[in-house]
Amino acid sequence: MVNYFQQMFKSLNANRAPGEMAHAFALGMLLAFVPKGNLLWIFLFIFTFFLRLNRGTLFLSIILGSIFIPLVDPLFDTTGYAILTHPALTPTFARLLDTPFVAFTRFNNTIVMGGLAWGIILYIPFYILARIFIRVWRNTLYQYFVRSKAYQFLMKVPFIKLILKISEVNRG
Repeated sequence: MVNYFQQMFKSLNANRAPGEMAHAFALGMLLAFVPKGNLLWIFLFIFTFFLRLNRGTLFLSIILGSIFIPLVDPLFDTTGYAILTHPALTPTFARLLDTPFVAFTRFNNTIVMGGLAWGIILYIPFYILARIFIRVWRNTLYQYFVRSKAYQFLMKVPFIKLILKISEVNRG
């Protein structure tokens, strides 16, 4: 796991793969929006391993997104209810529920459906915001971060030094 985060920070500072990082962030947010513990989330998560993504960014965005998602659960519930009760979609959802194993995706849960819908709607805006952040980080913010007292303090903490040393040994 430490290697994933180290890879993310190296990619963030290197002049390569901004698209991989942006897609990883957007897909991580989509996974954070969908409640865990259902077949849909598992399928989406496994799908990410077939894509060329920055794994550190993916995992970090899932973790950080999952922290704040409970604040917008009422929005997901309302959106999911509107989608699931829409008259034009009712026959399709009824057929899907009769299909074996599809019910394990829990798509008929209002929060799952709302989270999936908002994740799909916000995928491109999250991607664009991540690309902008990467550009700003590389051009200006990184210089300030390295010179900050917080960074200097973190580099003196023995535990952080040990983690960096272990990740260097594992990589080499």
